[in-house]
This record gives sequence, C-alpha cells and structure tokens, in this order.
Amino acid sequence: MAKPRLLSGDRTTGKLHLGHLAGSLQNRVQLQDEYDTWLLLADVQALTTHYDRPQGLAESVRQIATDYLAAGIDPEKTTLFVQSQIPEIAELTILFSMFVTVSSLRHNPTIKAEAKERGYKDLYYGFLGYPVSQAADIAFCKAQLVPVGEDNVPHVEQARKIVRRFNALYGPVLVEPQVKVGDTPRLSGLDGAGKMSKSRGNAICLDATTAEIHTSLRQARTDPLRLTRFDPGHPDTCTVFSYHEAFRAEEANAIREECQTGRLGCQSCKGLIADGIDHILAPMRDRRREALKHPDRIDEILQAGTSHARAVAAHTMEEVRDVMHMNYFSARLSKGAST
Repeated sequence: MAKPRLLSGDRTTGKLHLGHLAGSLQNRVQLQDEYDTWLLLADVQALTTHYDRPQGLAESVRQIATDYLAAGIDPEKTTLFVQSQIPEIAELTILFSMFVTVSSLRHNPTIKAEAKERGYKDLYYGFLGYPVSQAADIAFCKAQLVPVGEDNVPHVEQARKIVRRFNALYGPVLVEPQVKVGDTPRLSGLDGAGKMSKSRGNAICLDATTAEIHTSLRQARTDPLRLTRFDPGHPDTCTVFSYHEAFRAEEANAIREECQTGRLGCQSCKGLIADGIDHILAPMRDRRREALKHPDRIDEILQAGTSHARAVAAHTMEEVRDVMHMNYFSARLSKGAST
C-alpha cells in the first residue's frame, strides 16, 4: 500500500537554527520512513517579508537544502522541491483566492500576531494572503498530513476550510489535510525575548561550530531572580533550562532539582547544554561537509524533486480545471464541441 503523503517545509529566509531542529526537523527525519514525505522550500512565501531582498533567495534555497541533508533528510525517501518552480501552485492560489474572504484572512491569529510583531500597520496583499498560498502548497500534491507547531495550526485549519469549500463548490477532487501538532514547545531565543530567530540575532544556527555554540550559550539569558551562584533557581522561567528540556530530556529532571536547590550554577548549566547541543550537531557537521563537497549534487536533488512535484501538480490541476469547467481545449472537450 502507498504511504500517506506528508507535507512540510520552510520559508527560505536564511539558515535553519535550533528552533527549527527542535520544532520540526528532527520529527521530519523520523517520519520520512513512515510517510511519503515532501519538503517545500518556500521561496515565494519568503517574499512576504523579504520582497525587497530577492537577491538572497538562491543562496537561502541551497542553505536550507544543505541543512535538510545535514539533519538526515534522505532524498531517496523525501521529495525536496522549490515552490517558485511549480507554477501550478500559483495558479491554484489564485483560484482559491476567488472565494476566500479578506475578513477570514485578517482574523487569522498567526497573521495578526506576525503583523504585530513586525510592526505592519498596512498589510501587503501577499502577506495577508499567505494562508491561501499555503493552502495551495498543501492541496496541489494532495498531502494528507501537515505537521506544524502550535502557532501555525490556524494556517492549516484555514487550508482545511479552503479545500472543503472548493470540493463543495466544484467537486471532490482535493484532499482535506489533517494537522499533526508537535509536542515540542516553541524554542525561546537566547535573549529570552520571544522565539528563536536569526533576524533577531538570538539563534544558534545548525552549522554552528563548537566554539560558536559555547560562546552563544555563555551569553544566554537565565533565571532573572537568581542573583548569586548559590541562590535557589527557578528553571521554569529560565531560557537555558528550556534547552535542556528540548535537547537533553533524559537529564532535565536532574538539572531541575540541582538548579532549584542551588547546587548547579548558571555557568555550569550553560556548559552542560552547550556540550549536549554540540553532541547533537557533530554528526550533522560531518554530513554537511560531505554534502558541500558536491554542490552540484544539491542542485540535482532539488531539480529532481521539483520535476516530480511538477508532474503531480500538472495532474492535480487537470482535475481542478475539469471540475471548474476550465479545460477549454482538452481533447475530450474539443471532440465534444466538434460533433
């Protein structure tokens, strides 16, 4: 039996970091044996916030593809494809936008939160329509499962509504996806002020060296109420402890107890998590070095995955145009018109 199809991906706005690893990437590596996994390099959606910097897209696409390979994504099991190279996604986005209300987009919690975070008072059309574009990403390949973090659930729920609406209006040709919410909490940035983000300068990228990891962790925010080395700590308000929970789960309870009793100082705690993260990233460095020895191979992987995605997209759009009575020049309709 065919494996159920899973779709995930990332906007190509720069290197991936520990937040991506904890929130989705480790899970994708595990799921690629169980699912027909598709990973989208969302370069068009990167323009929703980086429309004035398109010259960085090519490098970001290859950086993220390299990050995927370094993390353990196997291109023999997973389809890696570039969003902008699938024009059918853009076509389906336009068709969906004909029956999606502006009101529903403005009330999307994720859109509202990111607009507030970025200080957007007047929303660009592409930014506001991001959930419609994402619905097309999911629908064109008939993905059955979409794993996301808690903050992206509204996007997938809106995609489900769009697919249901399309099928009700025109015909049941698209698959309504199921959402899979990860159990890993969103990783805070090193400064403790919101999520980890490269643009905020509070992230550790997946290509970080041992020295960079230790330097970054030494600067990380800890328990603000702990004034001296021997004061009892409050791990639930400590950014560094959240990293122990994410990357050293088996030792987290012991760290909690030693922190709360004042037996473990913040600098020692930072050293432990730095070593733990370095241990996780070490094999990724080896795979990254191997991948970078053959840069043409990375392009070949992306081209092969994109070609496969285009073939699937073409078939889906034939079905979409059929039920919307827009296959004006197909052989079947031409024959019917001539008789």
